[in-house]
Amino acid sequence: MTGQDPTSAIRIDTTRPHPARMYDWYLGGKDNYPVDEEMGRQMLTLDPRVPVMARVNRAFMHRTTRWLARNGVRQFLDIGTGIPTEPNLHQVAQDVVPDARVVYCDNDPIVLAHAAALLRGTDEGVTEYLQADVRDPDAILEGARKVLDFSEPVALSLIALLHFVSDEDGAHDLVGRLLAALPSGSYLVMTHATSDFTPEESEAATAKMRAAGVTLALRSRAEFTRFFDGLDLVEPGVEVPHHWHPELGEPVPGQDDGVIPGYGAVARKP
Repeated sequence: MTGQDPTSAIRIDTTRPHPARMYDWYLGGKDNYPVDEEMGRQMLTLDPRVPVMARVNRAFMHRTTRWLARNGVRQFLDIGTGIPTEPNLHQVAQDVVPDARVVYCDNDPIVLAHAAALLRGTDEGVTEYLQADVRDPDAILEGARKVLDFSEPVALSLIALLHFVSDEDGAHDLVGRLLAALPSGSYLVMTHATSDFTPEESEAATAKMRAAGVTLALRSRAEFTRFFDGLDLVEPGVEVPHHWHPELGEPVPGQDDGVIPGYGAVARKP
């Protein structure tokens, strides 16, 4: 689907940090560059629990995917997937539903280089990778339709992504356009960073990221909840991520040692 050979030469911008590679560094991965580590360390000076937050987001993805698969969802569109970290979404979904179909999407060429690792799934299922940007929903939908059946429910996963898309870039409209193409019974799964709990640190983090050329649009609970307008929230609704059905996965070490400045939720399209 990518129309590109992941093993061919690709251009990776190493002059400024990229969220996918910073996320990899937070998780202890090696697919990042000095510029990503430098910015990551600056974030740690503001809040040393950022790696815990990254793992909490991963754990939320695991639990929500497990819940969705157990409740009959067999198709997943994961935008902003990042560099492969096991277990990834398709592994969790196909462990419950072996014939689950998963499309991953990211805009960082380094993720394309690891696409082969993303595409290993069950014989019964289908796993594909699409290189595209969330700001181009038409391209995402066109690619996803080649793998997913849009007459059947799809889980749209946006984990730790939309806080990198500003209101000026139409973050809420982008989500609306993606959801509009999905049928009744589909789901929206999201986590999002917020400044509600740590305003001073968040303001400093936003300024540092902006200076490095990275948008950081931290949203309030009300602004995050707006993404789910017209949808039916799954209990317990909008929560800090590790409080969403904790029984569906293992706790992340350190998740209860301080505030996790973010929200997560799952909602069904009527």
